[in-house]
Amino acid sequence: MNWTREQRNVTIAAYLGWTLDAFDFFLMVFVLKDIASEFGTDIKAVSFAIMLTLMMRPVGALIFGFLADKFGRRPTLMINIACFSLLELLSGLSPNLTTLLILRALFGIAMGGEWGVGGALTMETVPPKARGFVSGLLQAGYPSGYLLAGLVFGQLYQYIGWRGMFFVGVLPALLVLYIRAHVPESPAFKTLEKRTRPGLVATLRQNWVLSVYAIILMTAFNFFSHGSQDMYPTFLRVQHNFDAHTVQWITITLNVGAIVGGLFFGALSEKVGRRRAICISALIALPVLPLWAFSSTPVLLAVGAFLMQISVQGAWGVIPVHLNEISPDEIRATFPGLVYQLGNLIASVNGPLQAGIAEAHGNDYATVMAVVIGIVAIVIAIFIMFSRERRGIDMTQSAEQVTATVH
Repeated sequence: MNWTREQRNVTIAAYLGWTLDAFDFFLMVFVLKDIASEFGTDIKAVSFAIMLTLMMRPVGALIFGFLADKFGRRPTLMINIACFSLLELLSGLSPNLTTLLILRALFGIAMGGEWGVGGALTMETVPPKARGFVSGLLQAGYPSGYLLAGLVFGQLYQYIGWRGMFFVGVLPALLVLYIRAHVPESPAFKTLEKRTRPGLVATLRQNWVLSVYAIILMTAFNFFSHGSQDMYPTFLRVQHNFDAHTVQWITITLNVGAIVGGLFFGALSEKVGRRRAICISALIALPVLPLWAFSSTPVLLAVGAFLMQISVQGAWGVIPVHLNEISPDEIRATFPGLVYQLGNLIASVNGPLQAGIAEAHGNDYATVMAVVIGIVAIVIAIFIMFSRERRGIDMTQSAEQVTATVH
């Protein structure tokens, strides 16, 4: 497969963009206790910052997606990365909790924009046959960012403290210079730019059935990822009483599984189709459930966590390319990110839901996590078969055909 230098640069930029975005997000997760201590409050009050970040992500997907569909993917991505880097730096300078909460809400807007804009730029630029693998690579950026944040915490926290962690988070701003120097605009946007296009609202109205379907699908997907990841460290610490070191290496193991799953099933989707790859990957979760939730030793739980994240992030690895291929051409920078983040917003109840049920049943996190994941895996496997299969469409040609009908 012949790649141009520009196609390689776009892929590198988009992968690093999502990795560093996730890195900036997860730095917060490691220092909740320290922030609470400095500001004289409890962890629950500080954790509200994470909820605000997640809640504001759909706003960012809408704002930055709209800008990217109107003015181009490349300049919007540069502004977006500069915004979340600056807000990360300012978070480290927060004088009190209220200021920090406001800054993390604004960070959520910036974080919500990157995935959709970076995905559109990449999927419209790389060779069609490479989209599946690149999709898995882009999605692997999220666990890559989590891993990176864990390493920075483990190696630097004792020297730089929680504020220093946020200062490290300004480094993604350097990616803007790379994009400015090496990344071109997407060919599909250049095609669309020359033509009269219906607006965002008009396009969404024309495609309202697809939009509602995609939001429901992404709600299930977000329950799949958050339902298997967010409460897992708490499950290991509370139900199994494992120490921090054991929890850390099990967390590292599951993130490696996530990266492997995303790359494998993203590439597999080029051969068997997007829908079938997602269905197969989701169903793998079912036989893995007993090992993942009900094992008693750290080694077996680590193996279960590794296999579960191959399933979860394997299914997720196909999502960037699938949403870009089924998206209306005129709003490709907006649509995938918006439906993803709206699904994320609806699924944000997962953490309190799982914790509440578990605590009401003697801290039985295993059962509630297994029930949630079992149900969601089946829902995804069935629901994805109602989606459109548009593997390998020519996005520049597709854009020409759609816009030709507008005149």
